[in-house]
Order: sequence, then structure tokens, then C-alpha cells
Amino acid sequence: MSKISRKTKFITLVTTVLVVALSIFVYFHFLFVYSTGVNSGDLNYFQREGIIFKTYEGKIIQTGFKSGGAATTSLRSNEFKFSVTDKAVADKLMRCSGKNVELRWKRYMGTLPWRGDSQYIVSEVLSTE
Repeated sequence: MSKISRKTKFITLVTTVLVVALSIFVYFHFLFVYSTGVNSGDLNYFQREGIIFKTYEGKIIQTGFKSGGAATTSLRSNEFKFSVTDKAVADKLMRCSGKNVELRWKRYMGTLPWRGDSQYIVSEVLSTE
């Protein structure tokens, strides 16, 4: 009887440790906000897409100068791909195609199918020009 209860205690302990470790991993990978920030640029596209989970996806183009050395400076552009979960924010962005927008975002370490294809989730449109 003692061996069975000892074995059962060990299995219970290992299972509990695994469940706690998995819960911590899921929280930090999918639910913990890793960073926040603001980006601005010209809204290149914004669309609703997906087969099972319909999500809002977009991209802004950020332009700037990049120094390539002492005598060379070139114009470069960065693409910022993002997803939107809030319908009110999505409706506002649908009317901003081609405009310069300033977006507040949250970055998660992982993506979820119902949250979008990007780690960057836009939570607010600060301004449009």
C-alpha cells in the first residue's frame, strides 16, 4: 500500500509541476504584453482576412534616411505589419487608406489565430492626416 501511494504522490507532483510550467509558458507567450509603442506612417493597406477566424490586418510604410557611411545617405522605408482586434479601431482605419496615421500598439511574444497574424496588435488610432 505504501508503494502505491508513493507512486501516486510522485505522479501527482510531476503532473502538477508540468501543468504549472505549461500555464506559465502560455501566459508569457500569448497573453503577456511584451512591449508597447507608437508608430506612424502611410497606411499601405488594411483588410479583413481569414478562412475560419476573420481578422483585420494592415501595413504602414515608414520612410526615413539611413546613413550608409561618410558620403552616402539613402532613403529607406520600413514596413510595420499589424493586426487589429477592436472593431471600432478597424472601422476608423478602413477610412484611412493612403493617409498618414499614428498608431498605438501592444506586442505579444506569440500570435493567436483569433487575434491576427501579427505580434503587434493596434489598440488605438492617435491621429490621421
